[in-house]
Parts: sequence; C-alpha cells; structure tokens
Amino acid sequence: MNSLLTGSPGPGDFLLSLPPRLSVWIAMSSYEELISMNKCSINGQPTMADVTHLAYLSEELIFLKHLLGKCLDWMGTVALVIFGIPLFIIFLLYLSALFLLIYQKTHNLKGDYYSNVWDDARLILSTMWDKFARFWNGYELHGTENLPDGPALLIYYHGAIPVDYLYFLTRYFILKRRCCYSIADDYLFRFPGIKSLTNLMHILPSSREECLNILKNGHLLGISPGGVREALFSDESYKLVWHKRKGFAHLALDAKVPIIPMYTQNVREGFRVFGRTTLARWVYEHSRLPILPPYGGLPVKFRTYIGEPIPYDPNITAAELAAKTKAALQSLIRKHQQIPGNMFKALMDRFHNEKEKD
Repeated sequence: MNSLLTGSPGPGDFLLSLPPRLSVWIAMSSYEELISMNKCSINGQPTMADVTHLAYLSEELIFLKHLLGKCLDWMGTVALVIFGIPLFIIFLLYLSALFLLIYQKTHNLKGDYYSNVWDDARLILSTMWDKFARFWNGYELHGTENLPDGPALLIYYHGAIPVDYLYFLTRYFILKRRCCYSIADDYLFRFPGIKSLTNLMHILPSSREECLNILKNGHLLGISPGGVREALFSDESYKLVWHKRKGFAHLALDAKVPIIPMYTQNVREGFRVFGRTTLARWVYEHSRLPILPPYGGLPVKFRTYIGEPIPYDPNITAAELAAKTKAALQSLIRKHQQIPGNMFKALMDRFHNEKEKD
C-alpha cells in the first residue's frame, strides 16, 4: 500500500505476489509477533513504532480479506455457469414429472402411460421441450424422410448429456404423433420420481425380449451402442466408443428390420465431462457408475441428422452389420461435424439462419 506513495516496492507488494493462503499466514504470523512485542512496552505504553506497524498490518489484512472475498465470488460465478444448465435440465425433467402427476389427478387417469389417452399430455410436454430446444439450441431435425412408417432400429451417437436425443423424441412425436421407443442405461431408472416420465416417453431398460417385441409390433426403437461409456469417454473428436458391441446387430437381423444411423451436430460442444483419465475409466468399467460430472450447456447450434437406412440383409453376419453401421455413423459425423469440435464455432452457428428441414 505504501508503495503507492513512495513509488518503491513495499511489504504489501511482496504479500500480494504470494498465493492468498500463504500471504494471510505470513500476515497473521507477523501480527502475532507484534502482539508479543507489545507486551514489552515502555512504562506500560506501546511504542510509536509498534502502533505504526500494527496499523500497517491491519490495513494489509483488510485488503487481503477483500481480495479473498473477490476470488471466492469469482469461483462461485464460474461454478454456476459451468454446472447451471445441466442442473436446469434436471430441474425441467422433474418439472415434467410433476406436471404428469397433476395431469393424472385432474383427468382421473390410470397409470398406464403407454395408452393413447396420454397423447394430450405427451403433446403438451413435447411442445414444451421443443420450444426450449428451439430457444436454447436453435434445434433442427434433418432427414425425417429416412424414417419408415414401420419398424426400424435407430442407432445414435451418445453425447455427454443426451438432451439432443430428448429433443429428437419430442420433435418426432410432434411431427408424426408417434412415439419412438428407447433403450436407456439402468442407472437412469435409479433416479427417484421420473418413472412416469420415462414410461410416458417409452424409455425402457435394456431387455432383448422387450426390444424384439417392440420391433415386431411395428415400432421405431432407438439404441446407443456406446451408451454411458461413450458419453463419458468420447470427446470433441467424436470417436465412437462401442467396446465391440454388436447385440443391436443381432437384434436387427432377428427382427428383420433396417438400421438407421443418427447423430447431432455440436452435441459435444454443448456438454462435456470433467476428469477423463485412465483411473476414471477403470472405476467405470468395474462399477458401471457415471462418476464424471458433466459441464457446459452453452447455447450452441444443435442439428440432428438422420442417415440413410441400412436395409435388412439375410446374408450378412451380425459382426459385419455392426461394422457397417459403425462406418455409416462415422461417415455421417465426418460429413456434418468439424473435427475436432470447436465451441466458439458451434456458438456462432447458433446465429446462422439456415432453413429448417423437418
């Protein structure tokens, strides 16, 4: 502080050059030393040097306290920005579940969420989510002409938070008045209070028999072979993390249905995850718990692209079909995605007015 008057470096400048915690420790140590010195006073009165030194240290401590408070405020703001939107997505999910509970009570409905009597509620929620998708991410859906009216297996790339897939489900219902069934990881169903919402949107835990019945009954079924593993350990290079999975290919061959690749542009620029390390991968592989926290939620441009169908071929093996599907999805990503992904460019795309094709 005195350096402002003299023009030369003072003790306060030295303290400011140190980390805050160390600066406070040094200042407090000096303060305690000064108190000890004051016990040896002249005729019971502190000397002028002691009083001046005490005032100087008090001034430094007040400044350091103010600086520490500013640092904590800045860190809190950064944390709110980083985690705010993921938490808001969770809030919207629970708000949707609360709406369903109120709707059920006011309309005297039973809990069979697969019934057509719930179509009005599905439309209301789909419209709400679609408006949020348009407002926040300028969401577009391209290639709906590739979706058949009959059964098909939809294979998609899994983002860090698959909110883009939820956008697709709601837009698809608005356009077709038809639900796309979906398979989700078991951990999703451990969240309390959202069972009604998952049932309403036809989101189910993995079961081969159930998947086969869905396809044989003429429905569209969405599966991400990468699942949570891809959500956590893929990155802005948009690599597919499928871990040699080919069960979906066996399913498509048994049900004799086409496979359709799907991917959302900039989904990795929308949300990412902290802590992709070898240790984190080992923990996940042994516990199957999604321990890495997501962050982000920037209003980047989301465009979901639905690729051309891979028709059913009885002469192809499951391994060959899985490899063919993976190549088709990678080709779709390379065609529409800048690799590696760039958050700034994805954010600028948000303000590019391209005619929607849905």
